[in-house]
Amino acid sequence: MKRACLTSSVLLLLLLVEGSVESLHESRRPNFVLMMVDDLGIGDLGCYGNKTLRTPHIDQLAEEGVKLTHHIAAASLCTPSRAAFLTGRYPIRSGIYGSGRNQVFILNTAPGGLPSTEITFAKIAKQRGYDTALIGKWHLGLNCNSSDDHCHHPSVHGFNYFFGIPLTNLRDCQPGHGTVFQFHKYLPYRTLLIVFLTSVFLHYCGLIVVRRRLILALLVLLLLAAGLLAGFITLMPYFNCILMREHRVIEQPFVSENLTQRMTREAVDFMERNAETPFLLFFSFIQVHTAMFASARFRGSSQHGIYGDAVHEVDWSVGELMQTLDRLRLREHTLVYLTSDQGAHLEEISARGEVHRGWNGIYKAGKSTSWEGGIRVPGIVRWPGMIPGGRVVDEPTSNMDVFPTVVRLSGASVPEDREVDGRDLMALLQGKTDRSDHEFLFHYCSRYLNALRWHPQNSSSVWKAFFFTPNFYPENETACHHTHLCFCEPDYVTYHDPPLLFDLSRDPSETTPLTPDAEPAFSSVLAVMNEAAEAHRRSVTPGENQISAGDVLWRPWMQPCCSTFSQLCQCQEEEEDEEEEEEDEEEEEEEDEEDEEDEEDEEDEEDEEDEEDEEDEEEEEEEGMEFSWTCDQTETHPSVCSSEASHSAGVCVCVCVCV
Repeated sequence: MKRACLTSSVLLLLLLVEGSVESLHESRRPNFVLMMVDDLGIGDLGCYGNKTLRTPHIDQLAEEGVKLTHHIAAASLCTPSRAAFLTGRYPIRSGIYGSGRNQVFILNTAPGGLPSTEITFAKIAKQRGYDTALIGKWHLGLNCNSSDDHCHHPSVHGFNYFFGIPLTNLRDCQPGHGTVFQFHKYLPYRTLLIVFLTSVFLHYCGLIVVRRRLILALLVLLLLAAGLLAGFITLMPYFNCILMREHRVIEQPFVSENLTQRMTREAVDFMERNAETPFLLFFSFIQVHTAMFASARFRGSSQHGIYGDAVHEVDWSVGELMQTLDRLRLREHTLVYLTSDQGAHLEEISARGEVHRGWNGIYKAGKSTSWEGGIRVPGIVRWPGMIPGGRVVDEPTSNMDVFPTVVRLSGASVPEDREVDGRDLMALLQGKTDRSDHEFLFHYCSRYLNALRWHPQNSSSVWKAFFFTPNFYPENETACHHTHLCFCEPDYVTYHDPPLLFDLSRDPSETTPLTPDAEPAFSSVLAVMNEAAEAHRRSVTPGENQISAGDVLWRPWMQPCCSTFSQLCQCQEEEEDEEEEEEDEEEEEEEDEEDEEDEEDEEDEEDEEDEEDEEDEEEEEEEGMEFSWTCDQTETHPSVCSSEASHSAGVCVCVCVCV
């Protein structure tokens, strides 16, 4: 009996303790500021070794938090990487993989997107009482069947507020930067031209007889193909470069020059509105993706052209967000995370021949490849008081790890009805363990398993095996300059049997593949990795493909448009607002001039009553009075209060000094 009572007492005590811990955990739920830069190279930041670009705010973030030096993006292209980041799952599970050369969304009229059945960390945080916002780039679809069904809109995936672009920042979005479309390489207009000219030549030489109707038909087809291509490229900025607030298109095409400034103001406003309630902010930079841009104050600020200027502006924006947290006294209550969606895009050279690419440090290749330069990205996490600052973690981690980390810190549980590939980072970040929970990480190129890495327990080695690698052009380069991106289809890759093997702990730059002669464990390591790859393939059921070759076809009925097609869907709401403000200011100035004319007779007593008037002004300000006056631009002179203020306060003379 006593034993039963003792057992009951212990169980009750444990329940009370557990409840207290949960209550404490609930009261300490952090805010989240999650920042993702677009196409930023790991070598572009001072805290990762750059000596020529100034990134003081990001560097300070790394000093105050944990710097991850083996942080891996789940994909080397924007759309699949972002899907994995939001869901904690390899993108093949959600159907975010490409078909042929088309591996991301490049038109707003594409019907695919992140399926609504996927669970994002924003969706779970919203359910837990967080106010959630996405500021910046989405790139995970918009509509399914019409121009406004918004079945893939950020709001469907848990974001209460959205200000940004649903697609991406294409070259076409800025005049003079060229186009991302290379239809001229694949459309048959060259063939049509050759056939047409040859037919005409042979006909007039008398070698063949060609009906004039056939020649005319070939000519019409040639002109039609050229016209469609030219028209499509000309209209691209109007159809694809759109800025939205919530569900409404507010700029079409968007003005990129000051876009980061506006996004930063939106983010600051969001944090100020939610200073007293838990919030999750996903700040998704549009920089440093091409077309490259920077605000006027940052142009010419770097040694690396417009790309370096854009990096400087990104760092400024990070500083603004961190200063806002300090001002709102939320530093200790906010987990901050910064990363890039993939490595720098090495093939980016502008239409003018300027290099618009970043630096991936010591790592090979870049965006669109599974070499380290394409997927090893910055990873910085700060949470003062909860995560010890000034630490460097060199264990393999993934951008998918953000999902379970945010979910558990928000007080929820990781979904058990689906495979989640990310791992909670908190124990590693807090130093409670020195080992990553990832024994294997798998690297996809579109729908193909391209490579994997293995970090054996009780070993410092990180083995990486490639089943195929992209064909670089020129061959002495580590980029695919002939196609602008590296592709995964058989015509663009070289297969390896046995797989190429590297030990990243000894060769992080992947310069020399290991051989059986150079590495005694070669065969045994590959045996383990091949077995892991097969087990992984068996465990994966690919989601329905969301990115198809047909997505490059424009669907007019799905085109977002803020005006009419006859007006080329143009609108500049922000400019209209500025014009209205200017009109209001002009009206106020006219009213001020009238007030000044009505009360000029009060100016004679200015010298004698200056001090008295200043006191009167202060008293009137305390009572909520408002004064308006105008200044002569050539001299110091008195001006007068508004007639309403004069009537209420008696005699009032105001001094205005023009400089």
